Amino acid sequence: MASNILDQWNEIKTLVESLDLDVVKNASGNASAGVRARRGLRLLKSKSSELVKKTIEEEKARKG
Repeated sequence: MASNILDQWNEIKTLVESLDLDVVKNASGNASAGVRARRGLRLLKSKSSELVKKTIEEEKARKG
């Protein structure tokens, strides 16, 4: 199960790296990049929540 947590973490890191370019482009005035960045940020929020839930499950499983 720990590898699953690491897999999810690596997925989040990859997502953040991919968002970087769109955020920079949006800051320069590219509206389409802003749409992509916001979509990616919503996905990041979702993936982060999943990881939090997974880590809590893992800790409970270890204790119990």
